[in-house]
Amino acid sequence: MGKLRYHMTRVSIFLITVALIAGMGGCGPTLPPSQDLEIRDWYDLNDIRDNLRGHHILMNDLDSTTAGYTELASPTINQGKGWEPIATLHPRYGLMGFEGAFDGQGYEIRDLFINRPNENGVGLFGDIWQDGVIKDIGVMNVTVIGGESVGGLAGSIGGNVYNSYSSGNVTGDGAVGGLAGINDGTVSESYSTGSVTGDGAVGGLVGVNFGTVSNSYSSGNVTGGDVVGGLAGYNKGGSVISSYSTGKVIGNEDAGGLVGLNEDVVSNSFWDIETSGQATSAGGTGRTAAQMRDIATFSGAGWNIVTVADGETNSGYIWNTINGVTYPFLSWEVQTKT
Repeated sequence: MGKLRYHMTRVSIFLITVALIAGMGGCGPTLPPSQDLEIRDWYDLNDIRDNLRGHHILMNDLDSTTAGYTELASPTINQGKGWEPIATLHPRYGLMGFEGAFDGQGYEIRDLFINRPNENGVGLFGDIWQDGVIKDIGVMNVTVIGGESVGGLAGSIGGNVYNSYSSGNVTGDGAVGGLAGINDGTVSESYSTGSVTGDGAVGGLVGVNFGTVSNSYSSGNVTGGDVVGGLAGYNKGGSVISSYSTGKVIGNEDAGGLVGLNEDVVSNSFWDIETSGQATSAGGTGRTAAQMRDIATFSGAGWNIVTVADGETNSGYIWNTINGVTYPFLSWEVQTKT
């Protein structure tokens, strides 16, 4: 009963509230028209919070050397709190989510720093609502610390995120994930390699999944108290399809190689029983490290996957692998795997 009490008293009510908010696209206060922004520095990125329905394009990488970092996203700004998540609380319109489109064009946002342990909905974006679309963006070398609903890219997702990834360190209390704390939308063809730490509902990619996670993976270490999974901590009414995880998983109750606690669909998905240190999972199929590098494991489960030579990719398939050498990787990735 300990795990159930934990969810009811510390996570479940909050998760339901955030999930409803994440899916509220079009239901909140009416915003003025949004501009479409070309983002070249941190000042431009910051302007998204006043253009939540715009279609924005990242024109280059952003990092600690880019104009505006010290003033907006560094460890020294906002009394040490760093970056203020986009679309959590709008100063004029109240609780708002991002409802526009963000095209990263394959560029990266690096060195993001957030230290807001007493705040919920923490990440580069606080909340991405139902109509929001994020694609082709990497959020790299992040340091993100929050309360509940915490992720490198977003605190919560109610829209569509694809071809995106994160790395670094993400820490929170409940609903904590490398890419997103809560997914109530769709996450596809995305991954996280970062380290994730939390008290409960902690996952390498997403902390809690109400929506769909497909053709995605996580490889970072995941450490938590209860309900801890290599890919998703808690699959609560959602679907995990054709995905995998390889990171080490450490937890107390309901710690699983792929999923910590599952209440719905996990299909054609796998975890590495050796690297994770977990022989069991609430969903998915455990395989050895050698089997996870064997294309037969995945093609036999109906994955859209093909073998390629070292240094090559085949974009005609969702997944590529160097058979016997690498874990599956997404065909849009730059091949750097060993």
